[in-house]
Amino acid sequence: MTTVSTSPGSETTGIDWERLRRFLGDRGMAIAMNRPPRRFGGGFGNLNYQLVVDGKAMVLRRPPFGDVPAGANDMAREHRILSRLWQRFPLAPRSFLLCEDPAVIGAPFQLIEYREGAVIRDTLPPALQGDRAAAGRLCDIVLDVLVDLHAVDPAAVGLGDFGRPDGFLERTVQGWKRRADAVFTGADRLLVDELHAWLAGNLVADQAPTLIHNDYKLDNIILSTDHARPVALIDWDMGSRGDPLIDLATLVSYWTEAGDPPAMHELRQMPTAAPGFRSREQMVRDYAARTGRDVSLFKFHRLLALFKLGTVFRQLHHRHLTGNADDPRFAGFGPLAAGLLEFARDVMRDRYF
Repeated sequence: MTTVSTSPGSETTGIDWERLRRFLGDRGMAIAMNRPPRRFGGGFGNLNYQLVVDGKAMVLRRPPFGDVPAGANDMAREHRILSRLWQRFPLAPRSFLLCEDPAVIGAPFQLIEYREGAVIRDTLPPALQGDRAAAGRLCDIVLDVLVDLHAVDPAAVGLGDFGRPDGFLERTVQGWKRRADAVFTGADRLLVDELHAWLAGNLVADQAPTLIHNDYKLDNIILSTDHARPVALIDWDMGSRGDPLIDLATLVSYWTEAGDPPAMHELRQMPTAAPGFRSREQMVRDYAARTGRDVSLFKFHRLLALFKLGTVFRQLHHRHLTGNADDPRFAGFGPLAAGLLEFARDVMRDRYF
């Protein structure tokens, strides 16, 4: 979770709110200090705080404390997207301000429009549990939002030169191999090398580029309180312009099915193993039917997304080991990351879709 949540926590330590008040005041903006800003809970990465500026509810968003991987938690990238995309994609909350000076609150930050709504994480809310029709509607929502995003003309929102779509897939393979090499050790490194060798040897041509979210999953969609429609698509700090099948592959990398091995169930990212959710394979077919895009070589995108996912969880575990994170969940992410890479190898060998 990154931009909004209906269950904010109370942690606000580590930020000099008075200094922020002065910084905003110098720019003609007034932050209400009659009650302390409150931090939203739930995610593994960026920190988000609800506050009121000029009488409007907003979200202050900054990277996590401590060292972060190169290229991650990019506030400038996200601001560039969210200061423009709302014009043609209403589900994108608008970013109003970017501060790149870490002296203000300790890191670059943004002020982003607040969207009220509900977030579904690893379990369905009680009102939807056992409701197969509701699960099917959630499948349609995640497909509809993705299809609509990929239909946006980047040039129409001033993002026609955003990112580097030429060679996107090859750079992504090599970039995540470097990240994996930096955090995996021992026998896991052999698995990293095996997966990378398959990806490098089966590289596919990039499809026509679109705007891509790059971390597309259910809990990055804010829903109306009755869970019937999307209100916002959030968490854009890895957004880019590239092969749209990467977003689809990211979605299904989080998509647990009832018959999956333990690592996929321990992932606890989406409630898709519940009755009524479609299979990963069906979701891919449905996306292809709605967009006309060729998914005949989707196995490459699928494996790349799983390779990335395993590496991300190993990076989080590495932050725990090096004392750069105090989230107790990170302590168990080492075995989870290894299990995700083992599952990726099973996908590579066609034991799972």
